[in-house]
Formats: sequence, structure tokens, C-alpha cells
Amino acid sequence: MRALIQRVSRASVRVDGQQIGQCGPGLLILICAMQGDTEAQAAQMAAKIAKLRIFKDDEGRMNRSILDTGGSALVVSQFTLAADTARGNRPGFSTAAAPDEGRRLYEIFAANLAASGIATQTGSFGADMAVELVNDGPVTIWIDL
Repeated sequence: MRALIQRVSRASVRVDGQQIGQCGPGLLILICAMQGDTEAQAAQMAAKIAKLRIFKDDEGRMNRSILDTGGSALVVSQFTLAADTARGNRPGFSTAAAPDEGRRLYEIFAANLAASGIATQTGSFGADMAVELVNDGPVTIWIDL
């Protein structure tokens, strides 16, 4: 699995002009299932992100996790994280999981994140979404598992 996480003051996602998910303060998580990914990897990614210490402690150091802060998460599927730009000017996405498998692993990831105690909302898998966020820091981290 591949994730791009952003520490945010707030974030929201809209489909057809209607807000369907939001969070803040906490994390906006853009997630992509790759070919060959497993349920175990989806669970491992959720656990890693839940425990990742990227929030400030009382001394201003990044030493607290989203679990420590009681923050919330917005999880948005984004197959374009699988982009291969090695050849030419048009990205290829052949390393992304097939849509049905991608949806299944996306849902497992979000469910595991919520089960860890994080208030979690999601976008709409495969939809054309408008994502809005206020990046806090900015802190943006790429994770591959």
C-alpha cells in the first residue's frame, strides 16, 4: 500500500458539491492499494499511521501520534499515487490494484484506522472528488509498505 499523509488543521471532501467527509485537526490520508497488496498490509498501514509521531508535544517537538492527540482522520482513495512517470510524459497506473481489490483494501484500511480509536471519515471510492485542506506545518509524509 502507498499513502500520502498530511497533518491538517482541517480537511473536507465533496462529491457533486455535497460534503461527504471531513476531519480536523488530524490527518488527511490519501491511500492507494497496489497490485499484490494484502489485507495484512492494509491493517499494518493503518497501525503505522495511527502510531506515527508527527504531532507536536508541549515542547514543540513532533513526538505525539494522532492517538495521543485525539485527532480525527479523513481517508481518501487516490489511485494516482501509483503513477509511473519513468517513461514519456503520460503517467501509467498499471501498478495500482484492480478497482474491486483497491476498494476492498481501502475499506479495510479505513475500518482498521477507525477500530484503533481514531474518528475516521472517508471519501467515495472511484468518485471525482474535491478535497480541501489546511495543511498544518506543513507536514506531508509518503509511506510505502
